[in-house]
Amino acid sequence: MVAWGNAWLAGHAGLDEAADHVEAAGGPVVAGDVPLRQYLANLRVGGLREMRLALPAPGDPLGLSGPPPFNAAAVDAGQAAIAVLDDRNLGLVPTLDRRGSSYVGVRLEVHDSGPVRHDLPSLAEAERDLSDAMRSATEALASVEGPMPGRPERLARGGELAPGYPARAHRVSTLATRLASALSLADERGLTSGQAAVRGAALRELDRAVRRALVAAHHAIFEPVRNM
Repeated sequence: MVAWGNAWLAGHAGLDEAADHVEAAGGPVVAGDVPLRQYLANLRVGGLREMRLALPAPGDPLGLSGPPPFNAAAVDAGQAAIAVLDDRNLGLVPTLDRRGSSYVGVRLEVHDSGPVRHDLPSLAEAERDLSDAMRSATEALASVEGPMPGRPERLARGGELAPGYPARAHRVSTLATRLASALSLADERGLTSGQAAVRGAALRELDRAVRRALVAAHHAIFEPVRNM
């Protein structure tokens, strides 16, 4: 939602096109009881300027700046969007929306959000950190036996952003998404406790770099000069 929302705000996509792409991925989206198109239009009238991505994990509130109820909900979900308006920010946390036996969609829980964080990495920094983390993880994983995570090039494609994003952002997002998929396949069965510790440390560092890369890529549409 962040990528297509930003493409719409930057004039690279229409509202209907943006909403269609978001809902094609997860089904109908509502914020409270308001359909996504209407909710975004209402936010725009209220001064919506950009969408920010948060990908927190326990102990690493990446992209979050409070308050505690929003942080807790976002950490539980593993993700959140932040709508940046002229006079306030709103945190949007996705939850599964099931109705009856056949309807499956996404319901956005709406929270107050703190100010935009300015300590997040640039796209160039995040890409460099991701490359370093991949190298370190490869070396660490090669030192232990046992099942290896899936290779990124063999995983399903994904991570595409939206019109208006620089090519570098598309590239970083695609790689980070494939690595995230590989991390989800990691298996510690058959490892000794020492091997599991080495493997776990390497994968945690890679996970951190992946999340930072995805956040930076989603914000890059508003940083065209720095990310050329």
